Amino acid sequence: MNDSLNQAAMPDTFFTDAPDWTWWILLYFFIGGMAGTAFFLASLLDWGSRQSPVAGQTAPLVRYGYYLSFLGVLVSGFLLTIDLTRPLRFWHMLIQNHTGQPMFKSWEPMSVGSWALVLFGLFSFLATLSVLGSDLPRLRLLQSAPVRWLRRSGPWTIIAVLGTTAGFFIAGYTGVLLAVTNRPVWADSHLVGLLFLVSGTSSGASALVLLAIKRRVAWPDTVGWLVSFDCNVLRLELLVLIAFLISLGSVVRVYLSWWGVLLLVGVVGLGIVLPLLEERRAVHTPRQVARTASLVLLGGFLLRMVVLLSSEQIHVIGSGVADR
Repeated sequence: MNDSLNQAAMPDTFFTDAPDWTWWILLYFFIGGMAGTAFFLASLLDWGSRQSPVAGQTAPLVRYGYYLSFLGVLVSGFLLTIDLTRPLRFWHMLIQNHTGQPMFKSWEPMSVGSWALVLFGLFSFLATLSVLGSDLPRLRLLQSAPVRWLRRSGPWTIIAVLGTTAGFFIAGYTGVLLAVTNRPVWADSHLVGLLFLVSGTSSGASALVLLAIKRRVAWPDTVGWLVSFDCNVLRLELLVLIAFLISLGSVVRVYLSWWGVLLLVGVVGLGIVLPLLEERRAVHTPRQVARTASLVLLGGFLLRMVVLLSSEQIHVIGSGVADR
């Protein structure tokens, strides 16, 4: 795409230089969103198992959902840390180095996001701790009264509600973070956060479907419910994606490039439309369901790659832009 096309495509707005985020941040956007929504689905399945006389049908998948969310938090924190210029100072995002007091700046998205990740990590850890005893029955600590107390109705409800809230925040926050950076594409739509939230929800559901099939930890009815839920979210994701592109206005011409091809073929075609067509089949084998879930995960990753890197490749020239 030539400079004149980019100059015409962009509004007369001042844009900052690209933050030059690496692939570590891209992976964080994907894993963080998946982990946050996986916690919600695990909590939903957990609640359903508590209402069912045959709780054993979903209990193993609930545990894997909590494990996935907690592991996702750990990986997300690691990715954010190694992306820093001076990784050993990561704790400065949370603690004031001179006073030792908490460092929280409500007006700075990075500060809010760091604390949200800590809170989500706390609740996903408590949820994981509450169910880990089923897989490690010989570990006495996991059979102790305080740990068993976490599974009681009151504490569990608090963990589930607050953990889900923090998880959804993390899933959508990554898109909001882009919107406040004042970069082409990112700053031209208020729908990036919603798009990432919906995409993260579909990725979380697909991750649980893959776990259920690969580990054989859920009954077909549970897997069927997850697949149906995922398809409904994919339909919503397609609508939000279309609305996002429309909201970009003239900026959408940036995608008259190979980024647009990747968006159309990889995200829409392979990650949304094909899984929806597969769901319409009369018979579904475990292998077909696993392949479809893998395509959804691929589409979720490619969506973040297109949104993130397409703007990163735009070079600022005054109030206009040009491809690097």
